[in-house]
Amino acid sequence: MDELTRRLAPDTLPTPSAHRDTLDQARRQALARLRVLTGVKEALRHLEDQAARAAADGGAGYPDIGRAMRMSRQGARRRWPGLVTDSTPRPNHRPTYRSS
Repeated sequence: MDELTRRLAPDTLPTPSAHRDTLDQARRQALARLRVLTGVKEALRHLEDQAARAAADGGAGYPDIGRAMRMSRQGARRRWPGLVTDSTPRPNHRPTYRSS
């Protein structure tokens, strides 16, 4: 990932002053890498959201999604509230009465 961000971050132009050239160059390069990493993080989060939605549409529950994301079921539920719904109708349970 480090190599990818180095490649994606634009090379900064050298400053005219040799005195501050090294520090300014390092600062600008670090800030450019931070911008790239922020974009990568946002894109990754969007892809995670899409994958979680597809998993839920395929029948996965919060425990499954949590395990896949290396988080708890509760963590998955907090991250994607309402993603998994229990749309499966449950039969009405009626107690059976027996006469003695």
